[in-house]
Amino acid sequence: MAEDEGGGFVWFLAGLGVGAILGVLYAPRSGDEIRDVIRGKAEEGRDFVSSRARQAREQAGDWVERGKDVIGQQKEQFRSAFEAGRQAYQEATSEGGSGKKA
Repeated sequence: MAEDEGGGFVWFLAGLGVGAILGVLYAPRSGDEIRDVIRGKAEEGRDFVSSRARQAREQAGDWVERGKDVIGQQKEQFRSAFEAGRQAYQEATSEGGSGKKA
């Protein structure tokens, strides 16, 4: 049984070697051309990723600005509500105090 597993691995390595040789023999381009193509594709990928990262940063900046605007609006609404509540409380306590004296 151990011999069968070893034989399978040897056949795998032999097939790998034959595939590599056939790949080199039937390659449509030379090694230099293939390296240039790979390098070009890698540069395209890098440019794509950097442009997408730039867009993501800009979009995040827009979201931050919108968030600041919303928070500012919420603070102003809270301030207005607080002032209205305080004024209503003062009016109610002043009316209640004068009403008890009369």
